[in-house]
Amino acid sequence: MPIDIDKLLRFSIPEVRQVLDPKDIALYALSIGLGRDPLDEEQLRFVDPLKGPAVMPSMVLVMAHPGFWLAHPDSGVDPKAVLHAAQAFEIFGQIPQSGHVSSRTRIVDIVDKGEGKAALIDTETELRDEFDRLFARLDRTTFIRGGGGFGGRQGKIGVRQASPDRPADIVVDIETGAEQALLYRLSGDLNPIHSDPTVAAEAGFGRPILHGLCTMGIVTHALVKSLADYRGERLEAMQLRFSGPVFPGELIRTEIWGGGSFRATVPGRGVAVVEGGRARIGKLNSDERL
Repeated sequence: MPIDIDKLLRFSIPEVRQVLDPKDIALYALSIGLGRDPLDEEQLRFVDPLKGPAVMPSMVLVMAHPGFWLAHPDSGVDPKAVLHAAQAFEIFGQIPQSGHVSSRTRIVDIVDKGEGKAALIDTETELRDEFDRLFARLDRTTFIRGGGGFGGRQGKIGVRQASPDRPADIVVDIETGAEQALLYRLSGDLNPIHSDPTVAAEAGFGRPILHGLCTMGIVTHALVKSLADYRGERLEAMQLRFSGPVFPGELIRTEIWGGGSFRATVPGRGVAVVEGGRARIGKLNSDERL
């Protein structure tokens, strides 16, 4: 059914304030699969509060998370029609390891693909620390199945960048666990499509699917491991488009090319789950090398 554009534009997206502590950092890292190798001390810095806390940069995606606000009856959107289409983030400075973090989210664009087709909603989130310092900006595109036909702007959101048409320079395989979505949703996204088999079936899936942002966190792990020697602070920006679901328990293969291009597939089903990825990796400054 078409989105109720008047309701959507009137809806007040929650502004959230979170008190961050090392346990939150460790829980997030565990929820995207770090720590599975008990002998890998590089991973241990992210999952053990006594060794870190080292923050995986994709954690900005869940800090002060506003939750599944499109499920609210006043949003004007059918929550069963919601899918995550694309995501980007940019980091402007050190990610807080503790203290208050706040988020403010706003709608920046809405596209009407036509009656019986989709609607696209683009939102921007700013993250600030307890000193009101802007340390990250997130951009999210949400796909609403059947949400078009409300009389809005036609067109598209974002740039559909293709992955390189040649073999990847680096390939990283990371297994997901059967419980991965249940663990990841503790970071704030309680959409039942990731936990409830009945809701997943109503949305057209045979079983609950992994959060798109969990997939993004796993791909971030692959990038930080292979391009930044587990120095998460070197990942300055990242963008991708979700092209298919991941089911908990599947292996995610991240293919990486020079210049920061990447994509991800599930080899077990022969499908791409992330396309058009781009990452910006910065250099360490002299202080960080010490």
